[in-house]
Amino acid sequence: MLSPEEAAFLAGRRVARLATSSSRGEPHVVPVCFACGSGGLYVPLDDKPKRVPPRRLRRVRNILENPRAALLADRYAEDWGRLAFVMVRGRAELLEPGGEEHGAAVRLLRGKYHQYERRPIERSPVIVLRPERAASWGALGETDRDEGRLLDVLLGRRSVRRYLPKEVPEEAVERVLEAARWAPSPHGAQPWRFAVIRRRGTRERLAGAMGEEWRRNLEMDGQPPGVVGRRLEGSRRRLMDAPVLILACLYLGDLDPYPDEGRRRSEETMAVQSLGAAVQNMLLAAYELGLDTGWMCAPLFCPERVVEALGLDPGLIPHALVTLGYAEGDPPRRRGRRPLEELVVYRE
Repeated sequence: MLSPEEAAFLAGRRVARLATSSSRGEPHVVPVCFACGSGGLYVPLDDKPKRVPPRRLRRVRNILENPRAALLADRYAEDWGRLAFVMVRGRAELLEPGGEEHGAAVRLLRGKYHQYERRPIERSPVIVLRPERAASWGALGETDRDEGRLLDVLLGRRSVRRYLPKEVPEEAVERVLEAARWAPSPHGAQPWRFAVIRRRGTRERLAGAMGEEWRRNLEMDGQPPGVVGRRLEGSRRRLMDAPVLILACLYLGDLDPYPDEGRRRSEETMAVQSLGAAVQNMLLAAYELGLDTGWMCAPLFCPERVVEALGLDPGLIPHALVTLGYAEGDPPRRRGRRPLEELVVYRE
């Protein structure tokens, strides 16, 4: 029902309006949080203070009487050239707790909204809107600028494995790389270089080179052939489906030279730390621009093969691949976070 542009726009919205009506045609509209999945658009019924239990909410009663519903997500900006909306019409229903789709919806919602990690939304029904028609207007492809504080970006960023077949503007890629350029580094040396990969043939060479090495490693670990095949195919799909790949490489040529091994190792460790900061800058900048990313460390295990496949300078040491594009729906957050009291081990 949705074009790639419409799906990407919806996945980037934080709030929408859900419209329902009673069997008598009385309309009802409320602002909602939502997540996009393969089965539809999921709207939670959370535990925020309400005057009635979730099942007695007007939107729920309306859906039980009349399943026809619509969801509208929009962008307003003072620059009216950036206005846009997507409206989805379809049939709504309730997913009761305990079902497989209900569990998947909860994971999607918690992946998109960090606030739900501490709310028991798994105990309440979830509304699902099954899209039948979509309408849109305006600058759907415009990036979102100056929306949200830094902490919201930090908490909202998520790792993505599946992308829409939607091209990433060159300007957006440049802004992501510019963010990496301003990462802190030892002595200001900026000991990293980046390779931007768009062409399918180049990705084929890279995926093939890394896949051969990983196959040997998995077989050496005693993995069954079926498992090896599935894992290789999943990794290859991530490389081939992402519109853009950014290879982050360590470059040690500009670091301070030391005569002793101990300080040389420390200097290299500082460089690795700063490369991680540069990658983090890219991930956050991409999210703020309405893009999604994944961080793959596979090049660490076969740096020579990556250099050979891309024809890079042998002085570059591939460390990470960042996949860049527009998420195919809202990916669930796969891992939680330890509570802060377990991570802060010393205070005085």
